[in-house]
Amino acid sequence: MMLVKSSRLSDYAESLLASGRVVFAGEEASQALGVAKGPFLDAAERLQRHGRLFCPRRGFYVVVPPQHRSWGAPPPSWYIDDLMRFIARPYYVGLLKAAELHGATHQAVTEFQVVTDRQLAPIGAGRSVLKFFFRKAISDVADGIDERKTDTGHMKVSSPELTALDLLRYPNAGVGLDNIATVLTDLGERLDVSRLARLAKAFERTTTQRLGYLLDHLGYGAHAKPLAASLPRERLAWIELDPSEAADADFAPEPIERCQRWRVIVRRAPEVDQ
Repeated sequence: MMLVKSSRLSDYAESLLASGRVVFAGEEASQALGVAKGPFLDAAERLQRHGRLFCPRRGFYVVVPPQHRSWGAPPPSWYIDDLMRFIARPYYVGLLKAAELHGATHQAVTEFQVVTDRQLAPIGAGRSVLKFFFRKAISDVADGIDERKTDTGHMKVSSPELTALDLLRYPNAGVGLDNIATVLTDLGERLDVSRLARLAKAFERTTTQRLGYLLDHLGYGAHAKPLAASLPRERLAWIELDPSEAADADFAPEPIERCQRWRVIVRRAPEVDQ
């Protein structure tokens, strides 16, 4: 059986970098080098220990260029599209990471947040963490997914409108209501009213209610108007703006507002980071 030294695999990885590629499949590399799976895996493991390769998924490798070896991996934007194609899953980069890409700069983003149609475990990625959020049918929000160029190709990113809706659908991803409100102040002027109204049809009414209330509260009432028109007034249930505020009935603050327009109960006004 032919053995493969890590230096040969290293040369292969460096040749990919020179051609502008940062990823490869293990099977592809072992075939190109003419070696069996076992020796290839041994060589790949040695390069990973030396910070030359990063393996976010079994069989999928990312070449770590010299300038990122102290990080442990290059930025996820370099390989997220290839990774999701490797595992054959639709996706988009969303939530706080998408907000950052759209110019929301109030909060540092430590997670690279991705929405996909499978429950996937987080992946440590050097200085970042790939965090996955589940949505059953990505096709339902295709109108809100854009392509953005990256240093190594492209990736799919949620539009400002889809980002705003998702932040209310996955509140834990937004690190609390105050942070979500702060991000919405940055996104508000970028929202396309028609696109927002179309996308809202793919979301729960509670998401639309909470987003509509926050847009009104933050001074973007014109953007919220189509959302209000889409809600069936006669069947609209009252909801909490922040369910965590009312989680314990014995300690829940008294409501400071009951907004008739959105049927939202407010126990604490969201505070925006200036």
